[in-house]
Amino acid sequence: MVKGPRGILRRNFGHMAIDIKMTKPNELTVEKWFGIRKELAAVKTVCSHVENMIKGVTKGFQYKMRSVYAHFPINVAISESNTLVDIRNFLGEKFNRQVRMLPGVTCIASKDMKDEFVLEGNDIELVSRSAALVQQSTTVKKKDIRKFLDGIYVSEKGAIVKE
Repeated sequence: MVKGPRGILRRNFGHMAIDIKMTKPNELTVEKWFGIRKELAAVKTVCSHVENMIKGVTKGFQYKMRSVYAHFPINVAISESNTLVDIRNFLGEKFNRQVRMLPGVTCIASKDMKDEFVLEGNDIELVSRSAALVQQSTTVKKKDIRKFLDGIYVSEKGAIVKE
């Protein structure tokens, strides 16, 4: 469990046979005893997960997404207190695509740039998975994807709180 100014993030590492302990107030030790090569790689993975959790509760994560189109403008509407993205007029289709954000992720329309919206949250995995769900909802089917480049893509990744 990691606490910070932006909230609390919890993660269970019980499935890995590792020792995690706080040696000092600002120092975490992750140990693996008598492990083979693949098991020892899990130590760095756990350290990376904890670092992402610390960065999430202090700075937060932000993914900027832009809609790209050649002819038919893609309409993006955000509703249900910034948790539902409604995509209309993709390739001129009448079918509406709805993507619900994962828990803890909010979506805000950008005021600076046209056809851009921002996904924000504390957990990098939930923010990036929400961005992936939006991008995958606008995949082009039964056409040459080299020619039909329309869709919604991640244009920028970063922290919410800038230094």
